[in-house]
Amino acid sequence: MSARIQRFKSVEPQQSAPAYEIRTRRHGPSDTEIEVWQLPSRASPHIKSPTRVAGLRGRNLALVEHRVLRRLTQAGVKFTGREGQRKEGHRVNEDLALMLGLLFRTLAPMRSRENMRAIAEGIEAMGREEAAYWLGMAMHRKNPRRVLTALRYLLTDPKRG
Repeated sequence: MSARIQRFKSVEPQQSAPAYEIRTRRHGPSDTEIEVWQLPSRASPHIKSPTRVAGLRGRNLALVEHRVLRRLTQAGVKFTGREGQRKEGHRVNEDLALMLGLLFRTLAPMRSRENMRAIAEGIEAMGREEAAYWLGMAMHRKNPRRVLTALRYLLTDPKRG
């Protein structure tokens, strides 16, 4: 096998998947914002510039920050503490981006700590296909709030279980 074909085979899987990154910004001493962005790639030719998928900040992020940071650490993302000054983000794989994007979109308007915990656990337990389905529905439907409300209801309904 020639070197050119070998090089092509090693590069192809990386280019055939959508590209995502995590961006963090510090607004104050204990005020961090984490966002998920989808980047232009060969797998998503319809995306011409970076597109924000979801973000979370403040009290709602503080309630699930330990879960988010644990997942990011497992993926090899290390924060330097100077994220407010940085313009680039940290690349993450599609599975992590889907899970975090769905988690952030679902938790953003919520207030109940107990329901937020139940939803975070439910989203973490979801498979890749299910998370992709719900995030796609939340991003591309005419009324995304209805989709997210339905997901919140399914994950917090005590009679469900």
